[in-house]
Amino acid sequence: MKDTADTAKFVDPMVTAKGEARATVSLTDPQTLWFNTGTLCNIECENCYILSSPTNDALVYLTADEVGNYLDQLDARNWSVREIGFTGGEPFMNPEMVEMTRRALERGYEVLILTNAMQPMQRRRVKEGLLGLKDAYADKLTFRISVDHYGADLHDKERGSGSFERTLDGMRWLRDNGFHMSVAGRTVWGETDTESRAGYAELFKQENFNIDAQSPATTVLFPEMDETVDVPEITTECWSILNKSPSEVMCSNSRMVVRHKGADAPSVIACTLLPYDPQFDLGQTLEEAERDVALNHPHCAKFCVLGGASCSA
Repeated sequence: MKDTADTAKFVDPMVTAKGEARATVSLTDPQTLWFNTGTLCNIECENCYILSSPTNDALVYLTADEVGNYLDQLDARNWSVREIGFTGGEPFMNPEMVEMTRRALERGYEVLILTNAMQPMQRRRVKEGLLGLKDAYADKLTFRISVDHYGADLHDKERGSGSFERTLDGMRWLRDNGFHMSVAGRTVWGETDTESRAGYAELFKQENFNIDAQSPATTVLFPEMDETVDVPEITTECWSILNKSPSEVMCSNSRMVVRHKGADAPSVIACTLLPYDPQFDLGQTLEEAERDVALNHPHCAKFCVLGGASCSA
């Protein structure tokens, strides 16, 4: 098979377009279990990888009881997970978000919530719930705020006019109430990593945000995820060529729970980036989700193996 047409790549989960053995990744050290709380969001970003919007409910709201069921499964399967992550959509659109967070914290897990810190998080009921959690679990709870650029113009270009200031309002509330914060930005603006981090550092200084702009763990800069870009397929030989281990790839240490609209029950997805691709749906239970994952998608190559990115803390 010739590796010339885009359609020839990422087709067969076992072999590449050139007929070479495709790389697979085993779940060797589960550290994070993600829950996608639903794809509904209060805004619609220009380049949202999961197509979240005020109208997209392709992934419907998870319930606190469903989250609790998977926390029980973690105990039964004896996974070594230390962190529970919540993403969306906008997690605080989900009416049970505070209760889901509570149940994870009560089990002793660290909790990471990905949010835009805008109106859904700033509702009085939500703030009261978060303040209640802070008193008992402050050191275990972190909010990762989406700040696509450290300047209002480029951030608003992605997320809509006025969104930068509304996000900062939410971050100021988190700061003033002693919550831990980190930031997720983007690398699509033609800046070097050094330039971007310097810009975030100045913003954090101005706002007195206790966030380290130089740390990739607390200021995470994500590449753009464009499925139309031509990227190489990852073969089994790539590990030695790239001097990289499968254990460095996200699907070796994490899974994500979603509930598809119309589905009878939630299911477990191999990757936080690929909730709509059925080949990465591993089944309804954590036991089923322990199987190997074939790197049969452009995101596997560009974002994880070659880009070295991680959604975890």
